[in-house]
Amino acid sequence: MTYASLSDLIAAFGTDDLIALTDRADPPADAIDEGTVADALAGAQSLIDGYLASRYATPLATVPDVVRRWACDIARHRLYLNRGGPTEPIQKAYDDTLRQMRDAADGRVRLAVAGVEAPASASGGGVKGVVPPRIFDARGLEGFR
Repeated sequence: MTYASLSDLIAAFGTDDLIALTDRADPPADAIDEGTVADALAGAQSLIDGYLASRYATPLATVPDVVRRWACDIARHRLYLNRGGPTEPIQKAYDDTLRQMRDAADGRVRLAVAGVEAPASASGGGVKGVVPPRIFDARGLEGFR
């Protein structure tokens, strides 16, 4: 199971766009090629898992709406790469998605999913300092007064 489905892509971008991006039949079949969509969605999940694996147990057991949206934007971008390249708005959506995934991986954004890996922290939670031994003390400086 991928983080988004064909129906998610249709809801987000429309049938016509997906037909134009996936129908590679000769002559065109005027239908969405579900295999091409499945490949794009699998690639999107792999990319998302690559970003999130350092902080979350992947694949995610539950898929938050934001992750579903990431998967749709990434899959659409991948489909456009096969058709001459993405338009500026599609590239911007992809770049925004990558930024958001980096934020999630770095802990600046927290996803509401099970399996969160807490970053390692020092026990005690305080600051430790190391001070070198004294060379001079008050007794050693008495003769200089």
